[in-house]
Amino acid sequence: MAVIMENAQVADTATLGRDVRVWELAQIREDAVLGDGCIVGRGAYVGTGVTIGRHVKIQNYALVYEPATLADGVFVGPAAVLTNDRVPRAVDPDGELKQRHDWRPEGVEVAEGASLGARSVCVAPVRIGRWAMVAAGAVVTRDVPDFALVMGVPAKRVGWVGRHGERLVEKEPGTWLCPVTGERYLEHDGVMAEAP
Repeated sequence: MAVIMENAQVADTATLGRDVRVWELAQIREDAVLGDGCIVGRGAYVGTGVTIGRHVKIQNYALVYEPATLADGVFVGPAAVLTNDRVPRAVDPDGELKQRHDWRPEGVEVAEGASLGARSVCVAPVRIGRWAMVAAGAVVTRDVPDFALVMGVPAKRVGWVGRHGERLVEKEPGTWLCPVTGERYLEHDGVMAEAP
């Protein structure tokens, strides 16, 4: 059963999985879908039709604009923003207020297990790869590979992380290890994958 704080706003057409928790002042818009075990923090916003997998944590005041998709196990840090308009304007070239039909929303896709740090911004359209980590305050303007650690403005890859979240250590060319679990990862041509 979902737990929704009294002053949160959840649209009647939103679909919430089992054990979803929605905290104070959060807003979940029409036709949004949240999988089992999700947590939506205080003041967070989930846009119309956004699709969110299982066990996703959206921290306080994060903004997830449609048509974003978040896979299972994604972490969205406090005040992170997933945008949906690469060329935002309030008015058209004639100075008239733009309406919904005047723009084409573009989404951010966040793959399984990825983490977006506090106050990071993902400028749509971008894809954040599986188990990747976006540092706090980073501005992502291009796709992030699986297991990549990116930081800066604009965000650039500065290393690799494993499923545990720790920075991987290169033991020999192309072979990386998690310092916590000892799991092996293989890098080839800028692509990281778990060793079979």
